[in-house]
Amino acid sequence: MEEAPPGRRVFINHLDSYCGRSIGEYLSTCVVGATLESREEEEEGDENDSAVGVPTTTGEIYEVVGTLSTPESANPPFAKETYAVSSREALLSHLLECEIVLYNITEDASQIEEATWAASALHKEIETFAKQKLFILISTIMTWANTKPADPEEPEAPFNEDDFRKRRSHPGFVDHIDAEKHIAKLGKTNKKKFSTYVVASGHQYGAEEGLFHYFFKMCWLGETPAIPVFGDGKNIVPTIHIRDLAIVLQNVAEHRPAFQYVIAVDASMHTLGQLVKCISKNIGPGKIEKVPKENAFLSKELTQMQLDMLFVNLRMEPIYLRENFNINWFAETGLIENIAQVIMEYKKARGLLPLKICIHGPPGSGKSTIAKELCKHYKLHYVRINDVISEKIAHLEQIVAKEPDRMEREVGEGEDLVEEEEEEEEEGENVEAAKELLDAIKENMQQNKGHLGEEYLIKLMKDKLMSMPCRNQGYVLDGFPETYEQAVDLFKVEVDEAEEEEEGTTGKMPKFNQIIIPEFVFSLIASDEFLINRIIKLPESEVSGTDYSENQFVHILKHFRKINADDVTVLNYFDELEIHPQFIDIAVYEDSENRLTVSKIIKEIGEPRNYGMTDEEKEALERQAAEERLAKEAKEKAEEKRKEDKEREERKARLEEWNKQQEEVKKQEQELLEAQSVPLRNYLMKNVMPTLMQGINECCRIRPDDPVNFLAEYLFKNSPDIDWNKR
Repeated sequence: MEEAPPGRRVFINHLDSYCGRSIGEYLSTCVVGATLESREEEEEGDENDSAVGVPTTTGEIYEVVGTLSTPESANPPFAKETYAVSSREALLSHLLECEIVLYNITEDASQIEEATWAASALHKEIETFAKQKLFILISTIMTWANTKPADPEEPEAPFNEDDFRKRRSHPGFVDHIDAEKHIAKLGKTNKKKFSTYVVASGHQYGAEEGLFHYFFKMCWLGETPAIPVFGDGKNIVPTIHIRDLAIVLQNVAEHRPAFQYVIAVDASMHTLGQLVKCISKNIGPGKIEKVPKENAFLSKELTQMQLDMLFVNLRMEPIYLRENFNINWFAETGLIENIAQVIMEYKKARGLLPLKICIHGPPGSGKSTIAKELCKHYKLHYVRINDVISEKIAHLEQIVAKEPDRMEREVGEGEDLVEEEEEEEEEGENVEAAKELLDAIKENMQQNKGHLGEEYLIKLMKDKLMSMPCRNQGYVLDGFPETYEQAVDLFKVEVDEAEEEEEGTTGKMPKFNQIIIPEFVFSLIASDEFLINRIIKLPESEVSGTDYSENQFVHILKHFRKINADDVTVLNYFDELEIHPQFIDIAVYEDSENRLTVSKIIKEIGEPRNYGMTDEEKEALERQAAEERLAKEAKEKAEEKRKEDKEREERKARLEEWNKQQEEVKKQEQELLEAQSVPLRNYLMKNVMPTLMQGINECCRIRPDDPVNFLAEYLFKNSPDIDWNKR
C-alpha cells in the first residue's frame, strides 16, 4: 500500500454510531492542514513555537478508517476501510498504520476500556514510530458535573480549561475521568513521538440528533399534546453541534496545541426547559409540560446515561478553543438560534419528509374510505372539512373556558402565573382573539343554515394544513378543495397588494405555498349509474342520517358534475402547477371496499417517509408473526393428521371390503365345486363303490403280493361300464 501523507490517515472507533459517522463523514471531506491556511503568518509562527511537528497543508483529503459497533452494519461510504476486529493484536496493527487515532467514549461506555488499552498499546510501541502519532479522546463534560464553583461568591461563573484539574465527575462517569487522566499522562513522556489530547464535548446535537432525539421524535410523531421537561427545567445544559465538534477535532489534529485538555461547547447557555420548548415550538405541539424527574425513569427510550446528561447543570466557557483555534462555526450560538437549520438536517438525515395527498372524486366513490386507509398505511393526518370545523370550534371553546380558571388563580400565584402567561402569549392562545373568532364562526354558521362561509372555510383549512402535525408527517385531503377558486385561496402565499403590484403578479395566479401544497392528487372516476347502484346496495343503517338518501345523493352528484364540468376546475389548478392528477376508474375493480384502488395508489406513491416501527411495534409484530406461524404449523399438523387418519380409515375400509369380497368368492367357488361334484358322487356311488368294496373284500381274502395292482385289475375286470364281449 502506498504510504499516506503525514497526518492523513485517521482511525475512528464505531464509524456506524451517531458521533463516529458524523465526525468521519466531515473529516473525509477536509483537506489536511486546512485550518492552518487562513491564520496569519505571525500567529502561525507563534503557534509553531508551542507545538511539536505541526503539519503543513498537503492538499490531500483525510483518509478515514475505523471499526463498526455491529459487524452487520453497512460500511459507511466515506470510510476507506472498516475493520471487523477479532483480536487486540489485529486492532493494534491497524492503529499503528494511522497517524491520528480518535476514540469516542461519549456514546458507549464499553469503549472506555478499549480506548484506554489502545492508548497504552500505542505508547508501548512508541520507539517504533517513524512519525509522530496523535491520540485524541472524545470525552464528555459530564466529568465536570460535580465540580464546585472556584469562587463561592460567584456560583454562576462559568468553568474553563484552566479549571480542568479541579473537575469532579458525575458518579456515573467516574470511568470517563479515569480514562481522561490516564490518556493525558501517556502523552507527556515523549511528545515528539506520541501526543495525546482530551476533548470534553458538550451534549451533541444536529443531523440525526443524539441526546435530544427523544424530544425530536416525540414532537415529530405528534402523539402527545405537550412535550415533557423533567424537573423544573432550569438546569443549564452545555451543547455543541456535531459538525462543530468535528471542526474542533480537526483543529486539535492540525494545530497540536501545547495544552492537552480542550472544552468543546458552543457559546449558548440554554436551560433544558428552553431547549425542549424550542424543539416543541418548531417541530411539535408547541407546548411543554414539567414532570417530576422520577417520571423520566419510566421511559424505555432513555438510558441511565442519557438521563444523567439531561439533568446536568453546568456553565462552561471554552477559552482555549476560541483563542487558539481557527474555527468557522456552524452553530456557535447554539441549538435555539439555529433551530431552523437543525430541523432541516434532522429531517434529511432521518428521511422524514411529509407526504401530502389530495383525494378528489364524486360522492359515493369511496374517497373517505381510501383516504383513511392511506392515513393508516403512511401514518398521515386525515383532513376532512367537517372534522376540521368541529376540531377548531372545540379548541376555541377550550381556550375561552380557561379564562375564568386563570382569573381565579391570578392572586398569589407569583412566578408560576407569570410563566403561564408568557407561555400563553407565545403559543398564540389569546383568549380575546379566540372568543372573537369563535363568536364569528358561530354567527356565520347561523347565517348560512349550519354551513360555514367560504372565508372561514379557507382560514380553518389553511390553519389545519399549516399545523405542525400536517407539516411534519403530511396529510390526506378528503374532497377539498372543490373548486379552482377554493384551491387558489387555500394554497396561495399571503402577500399584500403592494407586493403584488411591485412584483407584477396582479391578475396572475398567486404563488402557491410549497409547505402545504399536495404532492399527489388522485381523482376517482365512475359513471353516475355505477355510483347510484353502489349507493342503492348500501344497508339502510349506513345510509340513514347521511347525504346518501336517494334524493339527496342525486342532488349532490349533479352539483359535483356541474362544478367539474366548468372550463376551470380544481384539477386544472393542480395541472397548472405541474402536479398532474392521476385518474383511477373505480368501476374497473368491482371492489366495494376499494382495496384494489388503495393498493394501486400505494404503488404510485411508494414507500412511507416516516419513522419505522418502534421497538414495541416490532416486538408486537414479531410476536403476532410467531403466533400466526405457530397457529399455521398447528393447523398444518392437524390437517396432516386428519388426512393420515382419513387415509388409515380408508385403507382399513378397503381391506375389510377386500376380505369380505374374498370370502364371498371362496364361498361361491365352494358352492360351485359342491354343485359340480354331485353327478360324480352319484356315479361313483352307483358304479364304482360296489365293485370297489367287492375288490377290497377279495383282496383281503386272497392277500396278494401287490394289493394295489390286484385291486386295479379287479376293478378293471368287474366294472359294470365295461362290456368284455365287445373287447
